[in-house]
Amino acid sequence: MAKYAIGIDFGTLSGRALLVNIETGEELTSAVHEYKHAVMDDKLPSGKKLGVDWALQHPQDYLDVILDTIPRILNISRVPKEDIIGIGTDFTACTILPAKKDGTPLCFSDEFKDEPHAYVKLWKHHAAQAHANKLNEIAEKRKEPWLANYGGKISSEWAIPKIWQVLDEAPEIYDAADMFIEAADWITMQLTGKECRSSCTAGYKEMWNKRTGYPSKEFFKALDNRLENVVDEKLSRNIQPMGDCAGYLTAKMAEKTGLKEGTAVAVPIIDAHVFIPAAGIVEEGKMLAIMGTSTCHMLLGKEEKQVEGMCGVVEDGILPGLFGYEAGQACVGDHFSWFIENCVSAAYFKDAETKGINMHEYLRQKAEKLRPGESGLLALDWWNGNRSCLVDVDLTGMMLGMTLLTKPEEIYRTLIEATAYGTRIIVETFREHGVPVKEFYAAGGIAKKDSMTMQIYADVLNMPVKIAGSDQGGALGSAIFGSVAAGRQNGGYDNVFDAALVMGKVLDTVFNPIKENVIIYNELFKEYKTLHDYFGKGENNVMKRLKSIKKSLSQ
Repeated sequence: MAKYAIGIDFGTLSGRALLVNIETGEELTSAVHEYKHAVMDDKLPSGKKLGVDWALQHPQDYLDVILDTIPRILNISRVPKEDIIGIGTDFTACTILPAKKDGTPLCFSDEFKDEPHAYVKLWKHHAAQAHANKLNEIAEKRKEPWLANYGGKISSEWAIPKIWQVLDEAPEIYDAADMFIEAADWITMQLTGKECRSSCTAGYKEMWNKRTGYPSKEFFKALDNRLENVVDEKLSRNIQPMGDCAGYLTAKMAEKTGLKEGTAVAVPIIDAHVFIPAAGIVEEGKMLAIMGTSTCHMLLGKEEKQVEGMCGVVEDGILPGLFGYEAGQACVGDHFSWFIENCVSAAYFKDAETKGINMHEYLRQKAEKLRPGESGLLALDWWNGNRSCLVDVDLTGMMLGMTLLTKPEEIYRTLIEATAYGTRIIVETFREHGVPVKEFYAAGGIAKKDSMTMQIYADVLNMPVKIAGSDQGGALGSAIFGSVAAGRQNGGYDNVFDAALVMGKVLDTVFNPIKENVIIYNELFKEYKTLHDYFGKGENNVMKRLKSIKKSLSQ
């Protein structure tokens, strides 16, 4: 009898469960559950207003994903629960919440349901930037050796700045929380009934290192006396590596989902990182860009190198025996959507409706007729701040060269080109620091659906672009880890390398650079780099001054 695994991919706006035949990699069926509360960046469910740069979520939405999607895929597939041997999960990160010892989120209680700091802080919660700035200043002054493993800066998106913000602004929440836990680890706790802390989330988002552990108590005390024992009081030193079994499905959760009690549950992984095995990548030098609302750039290496502005390098952080590198861009699909929602005329929408296509496709059809450089436009892709390699969420987007003749499709294409330039900055930075980037792969909805964007990336990078084969790479990667958690003795795999080679997928489609486009984009990239350094490296801080004025007026 065939054996199966379920992968559950928790994204920014929804969660998806996928049922996979682990012997062939066949994806049988999937189900999606949209989060009822979506992203709370304006107000709480009660109507209480949130501040600037806040981004919260409700943990009930994550539970609803499990309770809705798993029964649905079981009902559709008719696969016997006895043949489903493993469950894997992946999550956005750092997405973190305060909870009691038994895992109950503080926002579930009547006492704290109207307190913003009691909710999940989503990965793109940037309201802790002041704490990140102070953390980096103190770490640099103390010459903390671990800082170089994160490109020289800790992001406001990460755990400690977010926890510190809670301590400063809502100490009663900090005191009431028995733990601050990544949503990835929290959902695993709901499935297994026991706490599990992933080496992936701890390594990339909580400053933990396989060889040296967390930063010292003295460092945390230097941040704030109250944080001296934050690791032992609010986090955990019991870190489990990728590929391990985190535990087994509880009787309660088995009854609610229709799965078998005791089904193996994998140690969770960050959503971007899990795409690596899903694309069948098991060796160094192959960069994978997971393109969605933002883009994460994943890369495996044989050595630990310190690379300016990267999000982190973690031993065994993606696959065992290799160093996993992460970089990223905070705004990709997000600002394509922003442009359509706010800047496209009614006439364009009417014409698109007449043609029976959505606005993205409509603009692409117009934009793909343009030659590189024809619009005279150049943009900086910082609508959501810069993640790599400047690591600064206070930077903002910019469009240069507009005239009264500028058309929406020209702006749309320029925004796409800006994201490609941002990726080139990342690729070149890795190479400059001795980390090889020999091949480039892309995954996600944009990679599969948007051939124009992929050709632009190939031309800007001057590299062939290969496309990951699954439409559901996150869930497929999680299913791969689920099959490894079960182990060969139960019909699964002994290691992720074997599982990835069988279950991972890459399309035959390859986008090769077009020579004449490469020449023009090289010239445009020089101009992008000039603007990147001028506005991003302190020569002109006008973006930050404008943002400061905005914040002062909103208080």
